[in-house]
Amino acid sequence: MRIADTESLHVLATGGRSFGLRIDLPFSADVDPQSAIAMSRINIIALLIFGGILGYFLSFGPQTTQKFKAVVYQLLSPFLNSGSGIKKQITSVRSGLKSLEQLERENTALQVEDRQLRATNQALRDAEQEVNRLRHALNYRERSVFKLIAAEIVTRDSSTWWRTVTINRGKRDGVETDMPVVTDVGLVGKTTTVSDSISVVLLVSDESCRVAAKVEGSREQGIVSGERVTTGLTPLLDLNFLSKQADLKPDQKVYTSGVGGVFPSGLLIGGVKSFRVRELDSQAQLTPAVDLSHLEDVFVVTGRR
Repeated sequence: MRIADTESLHVLATGGRSFGLRIDLPFSADVDPQSAIAMSRINIIALLIFGGILGYFLSFGPQTTQKFKAVVYQLLSPFLNSGSGIKKQITSVRSGLKSLEQLERENTALQVEDRQLRATNQALRDAEQEVNRLRHALNYRERSVFKLIAAEIVTRDSSTWWRTVTINRGKRDGVETDMPVVTDVGLVGKTTTVSDSISVVLLVSDESCRVAAKVEGSREQGIVSGERVTTGLTPLLDLNFLSKQADLKPDQKVYTSGVGGVFPSGLLIGGVKSFRVRELDSQAQLTPAVDLSHLEDVFVVTGRR
């Protein structure tokens, strides 16, 4: 056998069939020839053994060959199955990731739709409340014994919250100074400063707004005015100059008496909260009939029908 830069070896294994194996063994010029020869001999022996085993099994015919293949496949099947399982797991994870992304997109779309529906629902509720409020005001205007001009609160200063408000009606609408302002519940105040298109209303809760009043179910009369200092969200009114013999009960109604000519008789001012007898007269504390903290729509009284 000749050893060159590349050695070629042909091995033929017999047993009814022939196989050709070619091995190219590279050698470097720096390798010891004796070592190279020893390595070549080992490789040749290994190949001869493998060829002999292979020829031995092939000499028994097709059935034995099939059995041999079955044994080989059985030995390799765990590795093949393992690879298949890993592939299935990877495919499952990919599918899961796609499903998760799809769910996130659907969830985002549903959230957007939910916000839109909530906004639409709130808008419908606001519209319904507005319609009900206007319908209620229209009904009051139709059944009232007074001639009324509908108005809306357009300005309210926090520094004068319980003193004045500004409405969107003025001289061009027939509003004049010292006209009563009411809601369907009761007295709000009276107009003071009137311009062409707006008017300032002095609230009944202001101490400078004085209203002649009478007590329901009695002959007691007095003057109602706002308190100088109010606490909380509900201002209180004072009913002064009651007789010392007066005996007012909680929640007893107090109305305008019509004395003085500014406020017509019969407008509800409020209800008795407390009552006390003083040295020379009696005094009652009233809760306003109108919720003065949430004014929206009011009416200016221009006279009786």
